Amino acid sequence: MLSLRGVHQVFPSARGDVPAVAGVDLEVRPGKALCLVGESGCGKTTTARMAAGLADPTAGSVLFRGRDITAMDKKERSGFRRAVQYIHQDPYASLNPVRTVYSTVSAGLRRHRMVADHREARRVTAELLERVDLTPAADFIDKYPHQMSGGQRQRVAIARALAMNPEVIIADESTSMLDVSIRVSLLNTLGRLRDDLGVGFLFITHDLAVAKYFAWEGEIAVMYLGKVVEHGPTPRVVNDPRHPYTRALISAVCEPDPDLARTKERIRLRSADIPDLTALPPGCDFHPRCPLYAPGECDTLRPPLVRGHDRLLACHVAGQG
Repeated sequence: MLSLRGVHQVFPSARGDVPAVAGVDLEVRPGKALCLVGESGCGKTTTARMAAGLADPTAGSVLFRGRDITAMDKKERSGFRRAVQYIHQDPYASLNPVRTVYSTVSAGLRRHRMVADHREARRVTAELLERVDLTPAADFIDKYPHQMSGGQRQRVAIARALAMNPEVIIADESTSMLDVSIRVSLLNTLGRLRDDLGVGFLFITHDLAVAKYFAWEGEIAVMYLGKVVEHGPTPRVVNDPRHPYTRALISAVCEPDPDLARTKERIRLRSADIPDLTALPPGCDFHPRCPLYAPGECDTLRPPLVRGHDRLLACHVAGQG
């Protein structure tokens, strides 16, 4: 439904070009979740912005229903903008502070003439608020953002996205700024929307525990310095990580059970420093930090992302197993 084909994004800077995204291939399917995970600064948000049509790729293409979005005419582009919706990370910055919940949620409905009049707009807005568990809707519809909590604001942002009857929702760290209890409730709400409405999700997160919870029946793509290094079904990636970077991410997830925490494998990296994007190391980008580093191979040849029996993997050493 929504596909990224070899997308690159290079930003010019005073120190040289910054390759924020370097050849990423992803596909979002109806009713499925694809989680893009990785450290802050690895290119996840830039990839999400290109997928949403908010930024044009330097190279490569973004396809919606097989059609390159840069080649769409005005009518096709309008349909794409309605079908692909974006939920931002910060619920305090993503809502206009001088607009009520009704004004925010109904803006797209009125802009695209999806409602006939003010009365219908309020009715549809109230139904959307009920759908995202802001109940009773009458208590929220005329409130301003400063009168609500962070979790309530993020639900308003979700309602705004749902107003367009989207086929794809791109959620960019949409739960990272919320308390854990609210985070789980919001993930459950998004999960119901995925299952009941068949919405496809591109879910951006740095937390593999969240990815495991939300996309257990979907896929995880692990990103490092603008490249996908491991991509496969969530149970296989989480339960049997192959790339050393994926293993390090999983070992960093907090384990609430003290007995399991004591026996959990700890991955010790060779270095905590992330390479500069303007001066990437030769060979594999991860080799200066990699505990499986093999001299003469990892530091000279860049590993391609190749398909194994159950996943895509870019690693000289792990790929041999």
